[in-house]
Amino acid sequence: MSDAVSAVRAVLGSVLTGQVRPFGPKGVPSGIAKAATKERVRVTTLGLAGDGQGDPRHHGGPEKALHHYAFDHYPAWRAELGPHSAEGIEVLNRPGAFGENLSTTGLTEADVCIGDRFRLGSALVEVSQARQPCWKLNHRFGHAGMSRAVQQSLRTGWYYRVLAEGDVAAGDTLELVTRPYPQWSLQRLLQVLYVDRLDYAALADMAALPPLAESWRKLARQRLERREVEDMERRLAGG
Repeated sequence: MSDAVSAVRAVLGSVLTGQVRPFGPKGVPSGIAKAATKERVRVTTLGLAGDGQGDPRHHGGPEKALHHYAFDHYPAWRAELGPHSAEGIEVLNRPGAFGENLSTTGLTEADVCIGDRFRLGSALVEVSQARQPCWKLNHRFGHAGMSRAVQQSLRTGWYYRVLAEGDVAAGDTLELVTRPYPQWSLQRLLQVLYVDRLDYAALADMAALPPLAESWRKLARQRLERREVEDMERRLAGG
């Protein structure tokens, strides 16, 4: 293991799970409200034991088994949300504001790459994709522009697929084991997706990136074929 790889590690500040409950003004089923647990939790190929997703078409599953969000971003969100939402500030008082399962400090989208494999407690996980924020964040934070703000900030969080099941608890170490694609940080991936949206060379590389979730590779292929960016409004604002 190189020194650069061996230096990438973080201590889990919180491990969080949540049950599916009615959410938002229409009471749609959602597991976005999660709470930290001090117990050891089983890590399976479908996520943490006891964790739920209300919309399995868009959340959860093998490619989104675990959601990680950097607690490092919380101070910036408090500053930015201050003029807009007291409710949002309240949600940010503890980890779990973004519906994350894993919360750490010292590891952000700039430090993590697609295909990175981490030892998570006794499990082995692989970074599969970044998050595409949806309209539920608008209700979660009491701010109609929250999902769009998360997308524009590139502070989205990311997902893991589980390669080997195990268990995990707060205080365990998340340690990088291997990094096959150091040129594809999540920060770069998000830059291609949301900023340089029709960078055809980057999209071609993205479409051929083996550990990237198929839905993201398909998105890159569609932009290449159509020479246009897909409509994101329904995801961001709801419908």
